[in-house]
Amino acid sequence: MKILKYAIPYWVIATISVLFNIFSVLFSLASFAFFIPVLDILFNQTEAVVNTPEPFTLNAFLTFDMGLIKDNFYYQINEIISTYGQQHALLYISIAIVVLFFMKNLFRYLAMFFLAVVRNGVVKDLRNDLYYKILILPLSYFSEQRKGDIMARMTTDVQEVEWSIMTSLEMIFREPITILSFLITLFIISPSLTLFVLILLPVSGFLIGRIGKSLKRTSEKGQKKMGVILSLIEETISGLRIIKAFNAIDYVNERFHKTNREYTKIMTRLYRKRDLASPMSEFLGAIVMVIVVWYGGRIVLSSDSSLSGSVFIVYLGIFSQLIPPSKSITQAIYNIQKGSASVERIQQVLNAPEVIEEKPDAKQLKAFLSDIEYSDLSFKYDNDDVLKNINLKIEKGKTIAIVGASGGGKSTMVDLLPRFYDCTKGELLIDGVNIKDYVISDIRNMMGIVTQESILFNDTVFNNIAFGMEAATEEDVVEAAKIANAHEFIVSMEDGYQSTIGDRGTKLSGGQRQRLSIARAVLKNPQILIFDEATSSLDTESERLVQDALMKLLVNRTSIVIAHRLSTIRFADEIVVIDKGRLVERGTHSELLKQSGVYKKLYDLQSFAS
Repeated sequence: MKILKYAIPYWVIATISVLFNIFSVLFSLASFAFFIPVLDILFNQTEAVVNTPEPFTLNAFLTFDMGLIKDNFYYQINEIISTYGQQHALLYISIAIVVLFFMKNLFRYLAMFFLAVVRNGVVKDLRNDLYYKILILPLSYFSEQRKGDIMARMTTDVQEVEWSIMTSLEMIFREPITILSFLITLFIISPSLTLFVLILLPVSGFLIGRIGKSLKRTSEKGQKKMGVILSLIEETISGLRIIKAFNAIDYVNERFHKTNREYTKIMTRLYRKRDLASPMSEFLGAIVMVIVVWYGGRIVLSSDSSLSGSVFIVYLGIFSQLIPPSKSITQAIYNIQKGSASVERIQQVLNAPEVIEEKPDAKQLKAFLSDIEYSDLSFKYDNDDVLKNINLKIEKGKTIAIVGASGGGKSTMVDLLPRFYDCTKGELLIDGVNIKDYVISDIRNMMGIVTQESILFNDTVFNNIAFGMEAATEEDVVEAAKIANAHEFIVSMEDGYQSTIGDRGTKLSGGQRQRLSIARAVLKNPQILIFDEATSSLDTESERLVQDALMKLLVNRTSIVIAHRLSTIRFADEIVVIDKGRLVERGTHSELLKQSGVYKKLYDLQSFAS
């Protein structure tokens, strides 16, 4: 049901598919009904209709007046036999059966033709929802999850839903209609025999259900283990340089082999249980068929039987047609049980709480007017305090540098501004208004961010610089690249600005990647600039050139700069020192040196190291 709700937008197409399935079943039943006169002719048991029956009308068909339909049919058969002989009658009936079977299969194909839209549409929407959910979930969610496991949920789990559940959709839509129609027909032919058959069904249903529950548990274990495998693959590719450098190829290879062996064992058990469905249901069907032949044969052979031999043979034919859809439903139950484990894993992502939520009546933020203020602000990851009672006001147009030892909370402090996280205590204000009261996209539109790790995409240089800015022209991109000291190396590439830079920019050096990131921030021309170790990957010459460009860029612009190299932030209007989550010092470069505190120690250490 969690998946079928995605089929609601396609209800019109699904209804058309169901209608075509109904027509397919009706033509299937009609084709079997035509075998009765064939058998009667072969056994010389054709009923003689002496009196001309009432004319057959559409109303008789719609009200299922079986007596009138039967009388008219046999009257026409008798007319053909008396005029042309039995062989001609047999030929006409045979042609009619062929036509009926053609119509049955034509409508069956049309039902599947329309159902394909529903099947693929549901999977498409599910994948879209998953991708969008990943985009809006807070960064803290991904720090607690393996990337490989999330990828597994978006790929193998969705594929499992597609193959296990969506392939069963046709069976869910068609087979119950088929079974119900055939059962009604069997009741019309022989109520007592059909009632006897129905008593046998719950036994097989119970056995199938027991195996189905076991299948779900095994499938869930398999999907979790696949998530671990994908995580190992992702970590291996990312850390290949370290694996080779530390000569750890055999170690990681054995670790992967061990996990893969465990996954293989789980999947072997899974397939053995799933493959039990078809032979088991076929065996149960054979038992039921034999019992029906024995019990029905007794009815036919009794002296006062109202069930003729030809009708009983057709009854068996119709009943035999119950077995394939019953097997299909059995297989569908197994597939759904197998796929339901994947559905639950997908639902865990879709139902993950959006910690960073926007208020329904959120205010718009069109311009940054006065200041940013951290007011008695604290933040913690789970139970670990990262920031404690931060009080800081950043006035518009000022450049504030944040320094301190690694792990002190500098990056977290700036990550609160674009609402990657929300503070756990206190307030973060823009122009005197809590940022939680603003539209999130408006806040982020105000800001340009350059991170310590260059985040680039496997696309062209142009598209990476113009990322998120569809209206950017080539002149704008070139100008931004020049400011970031990136233009020269870009034009020297084979296709210039249209050169592809590889996965995460692997075709570029670390300094080149960082300059592209800076060019991207320059092009956005934001009112608030955030540089998180923005020049850490640059060589000395590039750093000097970019620093000169940034000096021009930062004029009359509000900027927050995180830096390890203290020599790069001497120009800041104010330097804030963060130590173990607390704001311990603040002032200009010269003022902090005079205080002989934490900043002086950091500066002396760097001076000594250089």
